[in-house]
Amino acid sequence: MKDISKRIRRNILRMANVSKSPHVGSALSCADIMTVLYHRVLNLSVPADDTRDYFLLSKAHSAMCLYSTLNSKGLLSDETMMSYYQNGGALPAHTDRFTNDYVEISAGSLGHGLPIGLGIAKAMKLQKRNNRVFVLMGDGESQEGSVWEAAMLAPSLGLDNLTAMIDYNNLQGYGRARELVAYEPVKDKWESFGWNTLCIDGHDHDAIYEALTSASDKPKMIICNTIKGKGVSFMEDQLIWHYFIVTDEHMKNALEELA
Repeated sequence: MKDISKRIRRNILRMANVSKSPHVGSALSCADIMTVLYHRVLNLSVPADDTRDYFLLSKAHSAMCLYSTLNSKGLLSDETMMSYYQNGGALPAHTDRFTNDYVEISAGSLGHGLPIGLGIAKAMKLQKRNNRVFVLMGDGESQEGSVWEAAMLAPSLGLDNLTAMIDYNNLQGYGRARELVAYEPVKDKWESFGWNTLCIDGHDHDAIYEALTSASDKPKMIICNTIKGKGVSFMEDQLIWHYFIVTDEHMKNALEELA
């Protein structure tokens, strides 16, 4: 798993460098979560298979991590991945559901992924199917009202097939998330709405796997404590890497750390 995570991170840096795209710090912070999810947990089978699981990247500005992860699974070619965010390229900066069979939603405006995931999970229940639905949100995204509407509704619908995750790196575009909006204590809030809520190290692959696969008779929220820019020392926990561009020199130094 560590080698896969490194490969995913290296390709994120390459995409960011070629495209001159921001959001590299946000993409790096969730790379371990995505590695475990795609390589140990999700039943992807084929897109049209009624039994497959669904993954919704709600923090869609981290699209580079999704594209790199799909590439690591052989579900996205190198050529398509490296066309990210370029004129004439196949992949936009934020996800578009029509670009790949495994990109489930078009997203960009925050707060949409969890309500959509709730709807899919409810549909699976009505159809008596055993599909699981996973949603990854950002901690800054948790300031959106639509997130809390879904948080209130999911337990009352008995959606034990719905797992939400927060990439809790405590850095959003303009500062520390918990300083900009006082939404702590996050764990207590989700529990009070009736979710089975876990807090884990979002870079510990075993902890991520155990949390994702643990049994629950309620919708599950996994708060993943992460570090923005994880894996590259000069990017870790630095606000500028929400928007800063990866130059050739940055990439060279970063790739040496991820060799």
